[in-house]
Amino acid sequence: MNGEQQDAPLNSFRILFYAAAVYNFGWGVAAIFFPTAILRAVHVSVDHVSFFQCIGMLVFVYAFAYWLIARNPVRYAPLVWVGLLGKTLGPIGCVWAAATGDLPWTFFYISILNDVIWWPAFWIFALKYAREI
Repeated sequence: MNGEQQDAPLNSFRILFYAAAVYNFGWGVAAIFFPTAILRAVHVSVDHVSFFQCIGMLVFVYAFAYWLIARNPVRYAPLVWVGLLGKTLGPIGCVWAAATGDLPWTFFYISILNDVIWWPAFWIFALKYAREI
């Protein structure tokens, strides 16, 4: 196999992680600067806007990690575990909050877009390139 054929799977993951970086950057900025609009869209009280902005800041920070992975997937592959941890704990916390009545189930739409839809690709990358830490 020549170098281009070996890089083809990594190139697909580069695109994925650039997309994740751009998505997290955009969503983080939106949550920081327009939290009320997002919260109202998913029928959540705007009483704790600053808390939601903190979540936006965390999402924003993940953008940097995904950008690093996209630029050099082999070198920064272990960072995917941090992303997967966040993408796993976020939905768990969301389900818990909805089940206990702290958040409406409509808030889970945010978790689906920010976390769940990324699981398959992140797990494939993690198991293929980040198994050894």
